[in-house]
Amino acid sequence: MKVLVTGGTGFVGSYLVRALLSAGKEVKVLVRRRSPTQAIEGLDVEIAYGDVCDRASLDAALKGCDTLYHAAAHMSTWERDYGPMYRTNVEGARTALRAALRHGVERAVYTSSVVTLGAEEDGRPATEETRFNFWNLGDHYIRSKYLAEIVALEIGREGLPLVVVNPSGPIGAFDRRPSPLGGLTVRLLQGKVQGYFEGRLPLVDVEDLARGHLLAAEKGRIGERYILSTENLSFKAYFEMAGEVAGVEPPKVKIPASVLRVAAYASEFVAHHITRRPPALTVSGAKVLRKAGYVDPSKAVRELGFPQSSIRASVERAVRWFKENGYA
Repeated sequence: MKVLVTGGTGFVGSYLVRALLSAGKEVKVLVRRRSPTQAIEGLDVEIAYGDVCDRASLDAALKGCDTLYHAAAHMSTWERDYGPMYRTNVEGARTALRAALRHGVERAVYTSSVVTLGAEEDGRPATEETRFNFWNLGDHYIRSKYLAEIVALEIGREGLPLVVVNPSGPIGAFDRRPSPLGGLTVRLLQGKVQGYFEGRLPLVDVEDLARGHLLAAEKGRIGERYILSTENLSFKAYFEMAGEVAGVEPPKVKIPASVLRVAAYASEFVAHHITRRPPALTVSGAKVLRKAGYVDPSKAVRELGFPQSSIRASVERAVRWFKENGYA
């Protein structure tokens, strides 16, 4: 039987497609007609054109499939109109997972995020049981993913054999767009990171993350959430590691939270009224940096056998790819 992957043309999704092919699965990828497909070019996959919010295209794509990996998401830190983000993340999850329920798939894996976990007030790493407390930070991506996970779990309670995975920040090669962490790494390589700031950064190797999806489908308990993460670093430690790997000087100056907050307000003002382009830092992003914490993947390690590969090796692959492809 075949598996259907949504979001398969993205950074994480394309690694998921490759992992499925390596495991001997027949793979069908739901693709919007205008989406770039470089990430899966040359792969032995079946393309099903459609949209995660379109019931008819999902019904057609799911024919002959016994598993759904719903990895599609609209990831952005700033938009002039957040409607499309909520449409893709929340309504897309509802439409895709309800279609999977109608078609009686044997397993559905929904790709959520560690941002839906919240942070422990005492600084302990968050677990799957940590109460969500990020709503008032005002970040629409976080809000949309939180709402989408609620939708996913509700459909699971209606009978869909669902497992939820909560990835941390992925790092690795072939980060074409790039991702938020990839973009930060590129800015470091370009010498545009002037200082480091307080903040906690949970990371995961993108190849391990893809493998974790397969492990969730194979071994995950229905209705459960699993944190897919590898290593917790401060931003200072990450800049030092990436700088050493790349042969560039990491930032030495610590940026106080008050300065970061003022810079975020200024950056958003310029974006809204002058450049009309995404700001380097948003106000909600500055709040998230202060609030977000580390995460504990021990449940996924224990129950799924989730691998814990070297993040340094992941950063090396990412840096090498960025350099070889003209990003820095």
